[in-house]
Amino acid sequence: MLVTFKSAASADVIMFGDVAKKLIGILGKDPDDGQGIVTVEQLPAAIAGLRAAIEADRARQAARADADEAADREAGRTGMAAPVGLAQRGWPLLDMLEAAQKEGVPVIWGE
Repeated sequence: MLVTFKSAASADVIMFGDVAKKLIGILGKDPDDGQGIVTVEQLPAAIAGLRAAIEADRARQAARADADEAADREAGRTGMAAPVGLAQRGWPLLDMLEAAQKEGVPVIWGE
C-alpha cells in the first residue's frame, strides 16, 4: 500500500504504508484512517512533533553508529545496505508541512 501526501504548496510525497502510518501518528492523527488532513491551524503542532521525532531518531542513529559501526561493517550493512531511519524518511514530509505553513494551505493524504 502507498500513501500520497498532497499540498498546494509543494509536490506530492509518496510513501509506503507502514512508514506513512508511523509519520501520520507522529503528526497527531489516526494512522489507521485511510485519508486525512492537517489543517492550517494544526500545522505548527504537526511540524513541531515531526521535527522532535526526527531529532530523536538522529540521536538514536548517532549513538547506535558509535556503538555498532564495526559490527555493521563486518555484517555488510554499510552504505546503501544500512537501515534507513525515520530521520531520512521524515524530511520530505517535514519540508511539505513547512511549505504548507508558509503558504497557509493544508496537507492531505490518502491511500
